[in-house]
Amino acid sequence: MTRNPITPTIPLDRDGVHHGHLRLPYSRDDSAWGSVMIPLTVIKNGDGPTALLTGANHGDEYEGPIALQELALTTRPEDVTGRLIIVPAFNYPAFRAGTRTSPIDRVNLNRAFPGRPDGTVTEKIADYFQTTLLPLADLAVDFHSGGGTLDFVPFAAAHILDDKSTQDRCFKATEAFNAPYSVELLEIDNVGMYDTAVEAMGKTLVTTELGGGRSSTALSNAIAKRGLRNVLIHAAILRGKIETRPTVTLTMPDDDCYLFSAAEGLHEPMVDLGAEVRAGDLVARVWPADRTGIAPGEYRAQRDGVLIGRHFPGLIQMGDCIAVLGVPKD
Repeated sequence: MTRNPITPTIPLDRDGVHHGHLRLPYSRDDSAWGSVMIPLTVIKNGDGPTALLTGANHGDEYEGPIALQELALTTRPEDVTGRLIIVPAFNYPAFRAGTRTSPIDRVNLNRAFPGRPDGTVTEKIADYFQTTLLPLADLAVDFHSGGGTLDFVPFAAAHILDDKSTQDRCFKATEAFNAPYSVELLEIDNVGMYDTAVEAMGKTLVTTELGGGRSSTALSNAIAKRGLRNVLIHAAILRGKIETRPTVTLTMPDDDCYLFSAAEGLHEPMVDLGAEVRAGDLVARVWPADRTGIAPGEYRAQRDGVLIGRHFPGLIQMGDCIAVLGVPKD
């Protein structure tokens, strides 16, 4: 059986605060015996639950790395009951390149699970989390935003699952995160996702979409920091009181919540994020980019709901997700 070559440079099971790296050997032209060094912090204090906290699963999404860097810097052992395993830049090569996928192998880490110990760099990272870190965890928080091609209202999410016991725990943790929106998320493609790996193990998972546009804002970072603290208090790992603010709870009953572009061209949003729409309302148009005198394609809501996500850049390709709706819960 092939053994994963990743090794931590710090102990995973010793009390105190430890800063180091996950070292992944990577031989290349500019470093024959080189390594990919993924930043890692472990904070442990006695027995208790373990939280595995990750950002930059996609390298162009930044609220997670910011919130986790601050948590790693400011948390003392006496603040913790149990253990925090903090990985601010999950897909470190992509994070350094500012890209969704790794510049080394062009693999999307969030579609690479369960990974391979003898695979590409990204597949080895996935395998190490699948076989070594996830089995240690009771709770996983994986931060996302829209990156370079999507923009979202700020929401925390858990997935609609067949395993209703795990689903219920994930929904409760998402509520504790207390983002402005809480979404019961229906994925269009969950094969190979980190989330799917976490959920298949029966772990509690909270994920997010906190904005987009390959940047962050003061507001989105504040939501990430407050929500992270809230969910760790909910899990009885951090001491303190959960800070609550109004939240809108949404669900996604079916695939009608998604709209996809049938053509390439110039994207024109017709409603803004957070707007309520009715079935049949015009939510976007796509104009030809290469000629005038032709009417745009029109994209209309297939159900009543709230616009929670949209295509971000001005130009769009055929097949791109153009809009995402959430449906308010009764």
